[in-house]
Amino acid sequence: MLTLDDALALCSAARTAADKAGVPMSVAVTDAGGHLLALTRMDGAPWVSADVAQGKAWTAAAYGQPSHAQRLKAADLPNFATALTAMTHGRYTPQTGAVPVYREGTVLGAVGASGGTGEEDETVCATAIEQVGFSASA
Repeated sequence: MLTLDDALALCSAARTAADKAGVPMSVAVTDAGGHLLALTRMDGAPWVSADVAQGKAWTAAAYGQPSHAQRLKAADLPNFATALTAMTHGRYTPQTGAVPVYREGTVLGAVGASGGTGEEDETVCATAIEQVGFSASA
């Protein structure tokens, strides 16, 4: 399981990576059930980015894969994606920018970011996961 200390370390590492990229972001860390453990919004990050980061993290945790995989599915099944978003009260966010957190093949949660391009967000998440000592895949 991810601890609060793990979540805060992931947020800190993501902030460092976002600073290096020159992009203010919000970063959310969830547990394996998609429940929020930590959320940070850097100075200058768009106000809505906090909600988007949390939704992306929820999506990556729910599926155990980067949120961009759901973006690809949503493109082929737009009605399903809309229905799933409604059924999950807006938590399902099929956009690039979140990565699951694994340890020894078990998904522990996810890190989601918002504020840059989807690719920038995902890179920040993956970098944070690696720097803190977790894996982004099983």
